[in-house]
Amino acid sequence: MAEKNLYTVIVADDEDELREAVCTMIPWEALGFHLVGNASNGLDALELVEQLEPDLLLTDIRMPFITGIELARQVREIRPAMHIAFLSGYDDFEYAKQAIQYNIISYMLKPLTMDGLAAELKSIHERIDHQYASLRRSGIVQEDRASFLIPLVLEHCDNTSDAVEAALRASAAACGLLRGTDDRSQLVVLTAQPDDNSENAAGFVRMVDQLANKYLRHYAFFCNDHVVAVLFGNPSDFDEYLHILADEICQLTERALGQHCVVGVSRAAARFCELNAGYRQSMEALAAAKETEGGVSFTPDVRKGGSLCERALEIIEQHYSDEDLSLASLSAMLDVSPNHLSACIKKTAGETFINILVRRRMETAQQLLLTTDLQIQEIARRCGYSDQHYFSYCFKKYSGTSPGALRRSHTAGAQA
Repeated sequence: MAEKNLYTVIVADDEDELREAVCTMIPWEALGFHLVGNASNGLDALELVEQLEPDLLLTDIRMPFITGIELARQVREIRPAMHIAFLSGYDDFEYAKQAIQYNIISYMLKPLTMDGLAAELKSIHERIDHQYASLRRSGIVQEDRASFLIPLVLEHCDNTSDAVEAALRASAAACGLLRGTDDRSQLVVLTAQPDDNSENAAGFVRMVDQLANKYLRHYAFFCNDHVVAVLFGNPSDFDEYLHILADEICQLTERALGQHCVVGVSRAAARFCELNAGYRQSMEALAAAKETEGGVSFTPDVRKGGSLCERALEIIEQHYSDEDLSLASLSAMLDVSPNHLSACIKKTAGETFINILVRRRMETAQQLLLTTDLQIQEIARRCGYSDQHYFSYCFKKYSGTSPGALRRSHTAGAQA
């Protein structure tokens, strides 16, 4: 019998007895999984995902601090290739539909038996196997789009007149790249290069094609030793999906093909006659990506000076009191992908973004508790927490005692 592919998994549920039963009674290895961690709330689960980078997150949909839906959203920013399986009550089904875009591979209803969960995990393993296998198979080239688009990408366009651009847009609409001649979609060129694609170049094109199809209209083809994808969308499409697609290509290339991959992304262009310039930008970014931890580089990245991690730490210092500060919002400020930024911070600072942010907030909280008479709710707010219980949980996890106990101990010591 062929040996199973072993996928890593994290379990998150605030019901301690259920979580312990799932962790200890499920035959993980026999089902093709390796249990690497568990968490009792969404915050701890998110920390574990950033730290351990699992293949699967099995999570309750309603948990303290960060709900399953919000957890799925934030996880997609860090690990877009990771699968999520929801475990929750029947009444949450409509609620769970909100997360359909976040790589949800299964939705399981409580209560369920350990045998039932094991059977579903077996099915999940088969689905992940099937996905990775399908990404390795070669695809079919669409000749009409190829003959139109590839020369524009690879060759300099001498005539950039409005008349020529109008003719190009008409051709793009005719072969289905645009929704019509009045479609004003912008264009971005993405290039992706694995370590070795000499044996399965068509399979790598198909993988990029399948992933891009989840987010943006596109056309992908193989050129020399890399895949080129021309992406179509409006600025909001690119803002939301571009970094997720780039990170997912890197992550799935490693997981499904067993190869390291780098990705370069151009700036958005408004005209088809600018595609060759975009291709050259993406190749420059691709070269820069080979020097990064995350393997992804956007064209603006190579034009910035200074350490990325240093700039990230400066922003954390300035905005730690902002409740909405997250790895995704920080990466947007720095114009890099969340996965790239996460890898850079972990390598340079030696810990995750979440740990750095929580530590900075807790340092301020300790100072305010010991040097002011502010109410704990106000201290929580100043440290970026609108939920006092959430703040107290983080504080006790960080310092080993509750905010109130620390203040009482300090007051008693000062009076002695």
